[in-house]
Amino acid sequence: MASFQKRGNTWQYTVSAKPKNIRKGGFKTKKEAQIAAAQIEGNLSKSVIKSLKPQPFDQYFDNWVKLYKTNISESTKSHYNDTLNVIKDYFANVPIQDITRNDYQLFINQYGSKRAKETVDKLNRHIRSCVKDAVEDMIIPFDFTRKVTLTYKVESKRPDQKHLNYEESKKLKKLVLDRLDQGLGYYIIFLALVTGMRFSEIVGLTRKDFDFKNNVINVDKTWNYKFDDPRFAPTKNHEVRKIKINKATMDLFKPLVKKSTLNINNLVFYSPKSRHQVITNTNVNKLLRSILSELKLKDLTIHGLRHTHASVLLYKKVSINYISERLGHKNLETTWKTYAHILKEMRKEDEDNTIKILDELLV
Repeated sequence: MASFQKRGNTWQYTVSAKPKNIRKGGFKTKKEAQIAAAQIEGNLSKSVIKSLKPQPFDQYFDNWVKLYKTNISESTKSHYNDTLNVIKDYFANVPIQDITRNDYQLFINQYGSKRAKETVDKLNRHIRSCVKDAVEDMIIPFDFTRKVTLTYKVESKRPDQKHLNYEESKKLKKLVLDRLDQGLGYYIIFLALVTGMRFSEIVGLTRKDFDFKNNVINVDKTWNYKFDDPRFAPTKNHEVRKIKINKATMDLFKPLVKKSTLNINNLVFYSPKSRHQVITNTNVNKLLRSILSELKLKDLTIHGLRHTHASVLLYKKVSINYISERLGHKNLETTWKTYAHILKEMRKEDEDNTIKILDELLV
């Protein structure tokens, strides 16, 4: 039998149980407390709750990542670690069993007060996936992330602000080509623009990955430059792919590969002065932004050139299946979702062309 008490501005329930009663507060209304208590009583009657031992939320999340997220890239692991640190900072030693929907909403409100929508959404997806498993594991009786309202201060960039269009990409390519002899950063920017490779894949390239006979670049690993002990790691989706390049472009890389600084890992973009052993993402982004500013083009990071490459191929009517394969996406759905705004524009163009063809058939 449950009893309910009002404590300040919130409500608390007490459910009779052995070896001790179950008590929880923080509910906005008595109705919310009654619903939560009913769930507890229902679970107790079915012997669902097998352990009520308090478990700190950050500890549960950390164990959950180690147990269920074993087959992910080093980069993705770092994102989960970022989420773990946020949980530690906010919830400290608060048991996962003590967190209410109200608590979680306040957490999201604070976290999102200075962040973009995409950042808040990623954190929420990490936590919600964990919490759903906690319910499944009978650690907690309900999902406290359910129906959370994502709040954020910084607006995300519009889809068309995340990449250059065809004419803009031509301007960038021309300038970078003219300055290839000025440093590795220009080569990395150029390669990102013409292949759509991820930065970690580019700096992970070794001499043997350049197949000049067949004009192909082999992508089968990354360089986890973000860590104190940099080393090779699998690609994001553990896929191996070969990217076909035109001969003129491959010829530009012959002298670079041939004269690259000798190093134990045979890295093409090796930098002896960097603790990461390669030219850093930060330095390449600074260089790219200065170039874009010079050309009076929109501000982008090196990852934006990956989107630019895909967008240019879509603009030139290359099939989305091939683009998905070239980018190394996990599945076609990822590609559709990422470039939905471009595909929507292309659909209108295809629709107009279809009408034109039908009109011609009737002439």
